Amino acid sequence: MTGQETVGERGPDHGQVRARRGLQRGGLSRELIVTESLRLLDTEGIAGFSLPKLGRALGADPTAVYRHFASKDDLLLAIADRLIEEAAAGYTPSDCWVETLTEGIRRVRATYLAHPAAASLSAYRTTRGPAEMHAVDIVIGAVLAAGFEGAEAARVYRAVGDFSQYWAGCEASYLALDERLQKNEFNAWTSAYLAVDRAGYPNTWQIRTELPEVRDDDVFETILSFIIAGLVQRAPRPCRCARHAAPEAAGT
Repeated sequence: MTGQETVGERGPDHGQVRARRGLQRGGLSRELIVTESLRLLDTEGIAGFSLPKLGRALGADPTAVYRHFASKDDLLLAIADRLIEEAAAGYTPSDCWVETLTEGIRRVRATYLAHPAAASLSAYRTTRGPAEMHAVDIVIGAVLAAGFEGAEAARVYRAVGDFSQYWAGCEASYLALDERLQKNEFNAWTSAYLAVDRAGYPNTWQIRTELPEVRDDDVFETILSFIIAGLVQRAPRPCRCARHAAPEAAGT
């Protein structure tokens, strides 16, 4: 995904043709607008997303969008809520609060990486939409199940939620870059550490060849394991299941 192509350069999109043929008078809805916006962001990137292009894709005048959304920012918030809805689709909280938090965080990341352009624009936003409110309630439920209360429960919820949103949003922002910029970033990272001076940076030099080989998935899972392990150790009611119990609890 380069983010540089335009609809005009590629010719009419099949989704646009279907929209023009199938949209009946009064058939435009918030759901349809969000769906088409997300498709445009997925295929055209941030640079290719605009209200005129969205209007053409919908087979409607761009100003028709404003009958359903007060502004473009209002539309972006709806897109953000759609991503959260997609992440939570089919998700049922587990009896194990550790599993609930772990699975929820992984789902957010997977969804954001599947829609990097949209996520890069919305990961840091508060949507106040139904999907976000539902997801927040699930996370808070898991935090309460771990025995946290009051202000501490609020802090733990924010720590878990903010890590999930911001980490995945940062990864998505990188993937939303033009492919040339992504390659430049990767090459800069690789060359900087492979060429590090032993005398000047003796510690970095020892693992200089390993650093460029570290995968983003491994980094994410490592940090997630730190967070979960810390929660298990600190929780007033740590999970007692065989998979997530602390070593001392597992032996009792």
